[in-house]
Amino acid sequence: MKYRLIFFIIAMCFFSSVAIAQSNKIQTVVIDAGHGGKDPGAVGSKGKEKNITLAVAKKTGEYIKKQCPDVKVVYTRTTDVFVELMERARIANRNNADLFISIHCNSVAKSPGTAGVETFVMGEHRNNANLNVAKRENASILYESDAESNYDGFDPNSTEAYIAFSFIQSEFKQHSLEFAELVQNEMVNNAKRKDRGVQQAGFLVLYKTAMPSVLVELGFITNSADEAYMLSADGQESLASAIGRAFCTYKTNYEKESVNLQHEAQPEAPTVDKNSGIVYKVQFATRNRKLDNPQDVYKNLQDIDYYEHNGMFKYTAGCFATKAEADSYLKTVVSKGYPDAFVVKFENGIRK
Repeated sequence: MKYRLIFFIIAMCFFSSVAIAQSNKIQTVVIDAGHGGKDPGAVGSKGKEKNITLAVAKKTGEYIKKQCPDVKVVYTRTTDVFVELMERARIANRNNADLFISIHCNSVAKSPGTAGVETFVMGEHRNNANLNVAKRENASILYESDAESNYDGFDPNSTEAYIAFSFIQSEFKQHSLEFAELVQNEMVNNAKRKDRGVQQAGFLVLYKTAMPSVLVELGFITNSADEAYMLSADGQESLASAIGRAFCTYKTNYEKESVNLQHEAQPEAPTVDKNSGIVYKVQFATRNRKLDNPQDVYKNLQDIDYYEHNGMFKYTAGCFATKAEADSYLKTVVSKGYPDAFVVKFENGIRK
């Protein structure tokens, strides 16, 4: 298990560095109804997760089609069939989706009083409750016949295995968080559900999607009130329209921001010789392959460059004679969706 885990960590680090350049419009959304077929998901006293998620996913898609007719809606499933976690991500990637929404129901068998909605983004779990949610949702791989090879022995019930997720640095995390906040606000303020907040955890279905992605927990099927609400036609309509409204708001905000960035004058970089003396740059991304046209991918950043280290390509923005200038530009880079960016020093073209 030890060596399999190490390989799994490396594989995830490599995959997380692969990104798809988005256009300045939201054109395609993939809606994922969790579980299905032989995988019932969480089971309540009257219903099954797989049926609730399918109903809400389809209603969400219909809402988006009506309110945003220019958007292509793709479903990972539209019937009661089993779809592997890896295939769900592949569907999103094949369709060059701009957003991935995975819909689920929560459960806590020993705490029937626990209720409410929460929205997750890919990240390291911060507490045992988040870890347990990820373990339960990731347990879908136990229904897959070739899970051993697809996930290299990853055990969804092993706490140790989740150490791997702390190595993931998603280039889409900022936009994922923005959409997650919109979903959570709609669920709480308009659907009137109990607020359990925006959370982070390690979900297999999210980590292989190359676009902003969220996992929505509609409520607790082990709570009688939540279950009744999720099984009702009115409840499903309310939950779906909440997600749909969040999507429309996100689309409007994203496209408005893209237009502003296109018209925003890039700050003129000082004249600095990159290969002579000491200079400072802002490192913001790592990839396992060199980009042919990095400036086309990172249009909202200035003076894109890269250096190679241990077989990986590290991308930087800006080039400054002083660290103070680089620190100032770092704030700009972070604000443009790269929260993990940091300043790096070069001397005569060599990273120090």
